[in-house]
Amino acid sequence: MQPVASGSAEAPIQAFTVTLIIRRYDPEKDAEPYWQDFDVELYATDRILDALHKIKWEVDGSLTFRRSCAHGICGSDAMRINGRNRLACKTLIKDLDITKPIYVEAIKGLPLEKDLIVDMEPFFASYREVQPFLISSTKPKDGKERIQSVAQRERFDDTTKCILCAACTSSCPVFWTDGQYFGPAAIVNAHRFIFDSRDEAANVRLDILNDKEGVWRCRTTFNCTEACPRGIEVTKAIAEVKQAVLRGKPDIPKK
Repeated sequence: MQPVASGSAEAPIQAFTVTLIIRRYDPEKDAEPYWQDFDVELYATDRILDALHKIKWEVDGSLTFRRSCAHGICGSDAMRINGRNRLACKTLIKDLDITKPIYVEAIKGLPLEKDLIVDMEPFFASYREVQPFLISSTKPKDGKERIQSVAQRERFDDTTKCILCAACTSSCPVFWTDGQYFGPAAIVNAHRFIFDSRDEAANVRLDILNDKEGVWRCRTTFNCTEACPRGIEVTKAIAEVKQAVLRGKPDIPKK
C-alpha cells in the first residue's frame, strides 16, 4: 500500500495504491486459470466494484465481470474477495486490510465461464424446481385480494429479502462436491412460499425438498448465513423447512 498525494489543499483526501490479485481465465486462450496483479489508486471509501471498473476502464479492458445496479439489490456481482463470498458493490476498501494484496476470484461450485463470471444456469435450475411463486386454486373471498395478518406476513419476512446472488449457495461445501444439492438459495425461496398463508402448494414443495439432494444434505455449517449480503438467517430457514417436512406441513400462524 503506497499513499498518493491528493490534489486538494483545502480538504486533502488520502489515496492509496492497492494491489488486487485477480484470478483470470479466458476459455479461448487459457488452458487453466491464473492469477494476475493490478496496482490501482483508490480511496478508503471506494468499493471493490470501483476498483474493478478502474482496472477495466483504464488498465485492461478484457477483464470480465458482472454488475448492474451497483447498490446491492441486483445481486449480479457476487464474487470471492479474500476468500469470502461478498458483493463487490458492497465491499468497501476501508473494510479490508489494504496493507496486503486483495484477492478476487469467481464464486465456487458453478462452471467458470470467463474471469469473474460463472454459469448461473445450474443455480437457477434449482431455483425454478422449487416453484418459487404463489400457487392457489381458489379465489379470494371478496374476489379482490388475499388478506394476511401482520403475524402471517412476518412468518416468512426474512426469506423475502433474497436477491439471488448465489453467495450462499456457492459458499456451501456440500454444493461444491457435485453441484447436485438444491443449495441454500433454492431452499430459502421455497421457504418464502411454504410459509406464506396465501399459498396452497406447500406440500408440493416439501415433497420436492424431501429428497436426497434436498434439505437433508444440509450439514449446518452456517457458511451460507455468513455469506448472505442481505443478512438472511439462511441456516435457520433450512432448519424450519426440515421441521415442516417432518411434520408434513408448515407452522403458519392462523391469524
